[in-house]
Amino acid sequence: MYTQIVLQLIAAIVAISAILFLIWRSLTIRKLWKQCKQASLSVWLAIGIVVVSVGVWCIATNPYPLHFAMPPTMHAYTSDHLPASVPLAKVWEFFSMANTFEKVEDIGADPTAVPTTVAYDKDGIVRFELTAKEVISEVAEGIYFNYWTYNGQVPGPMLRVKEGDTVEITLHNDPTSLHPHNIDLHSVTGPGGGATVTKVEPGETKSFQWKALNPGLYVYHCATSNVSTHNAHGQYGMILVEPQAGLSPVDHEFYVMQGELYTMGGLGKKGLTAFDSQALIDGHPTYMTFNGRVETTPRMKVQTGDRIRMYVGNGGLNEISSFHIIGEIFDTVYPEASMGADSALLHNVQTTAVLPGGATIVEFTVDVPGKYILVDHALARMNKGAWAVLQVEGEENPEVFQTIQNQ
Repeated sequence: MYTQIVLQLIAAIVAISAILFLIWRSLTIRKLWKQCKQASLSVWLAIGIVVVSVGVWCIATNPYPLHFAMPPTMHAYTSDHLPASVPLAKVWEFFSMANTFEKVEDIGADPTAVPTTVAYDKDGIVRFELTAKEVISEVAEGIYFNYWTYNGQVPGPMLRVKEGDTVEITLHNDPTSLHPHNIDLHSVTGPGGGATVTKVEPGETKSFQWKALNPGLYVYHCATSNVSTHNAHGQYGMILVEPQAGLSPVDHEFYVMQGELYTMGGLGKKGLTAFDSQALIDGHPTYMTFNGRVETTPRMKVQTGDRIRMYVGNGGLNEISSFHIIGEIFDTVYPEASMGADSALLHNVQTTAVLPGGATIVEFTVDVPGKYILVDHALARMNKGAWAVLQVEGEENPEVFQTIQNQ
């Protein structure tokens, strides 16, 4: 994980030392030239060290191709590597704190982990406990990032309550965290959505209680200053406030959140990558993912004929998501996750907008087997990882879709 940064650091230190030695041996270009003509062993040795160091630096900064985060079926076969580097000022910061964090094998929240019922305590209150925790995990194979999480996953766990419920939230901050955290739930009516009363230092715990007044699907996130920095590290999730009348039955429910990561070194930079605050301010995310990381294996699997409901959110920070499933049409969309007696539904929708810090709910029935790719239809974002796969198994349905063999 640290190989690329170590190589860069060694190469830079050795090369700078060799260059300083050359400057010390010769204060002018002319004098250096005369020394080289005299074939001084020390001078030629220093020049050789510089050349080798530059070579090591090139190896250390060799990233994956531009298309590496795309679905395998959409890979290009061209040489399209991007330049990459990590400023040396960030190296010491990484090494000084990296070993305090847990290494999480897979940061991506399971999209199938949707609670099907509301869990009430004996007193009728719905209680949730979340832990803010800073961890290290892979964005993609060989590319690591310092995620700030709820319960060690991105997004945090999906929560489910009903309209009118009394809800209690307890937030712990893991002792290994380096920063304070809190939680702002967009479903909460009250100061800061709970953020003002849940700011927890490392090792601290705080709780608060609220009443779920409005049905809908809502984002929750850390609102500790700098709010955008916490969200850009993956600290967000969603809570469903189900209407009193409930939702119509479906065969499968899935939980998907789009998010943005801002890392130094550019797309495909290998090793442990540092957070790029300037890219965040400029609104240029390095990666855009569904559920925290570039997908490797499909985790959403259904059968033909199944009725699907997807809870889709946008953890932000800067971009609107144009949510689309290639090869499917949403027969029902809850625009901006609006629900309740007076809420309008949309029908036969190809692509729906999900605002930063917002959500939507889409429903559809799968008729034909195959792999269906979830995307942000601002399609260049697929290159940054904004895709996932819904795998549909079952018998072919030639009435709806079939291949014609050309003579």
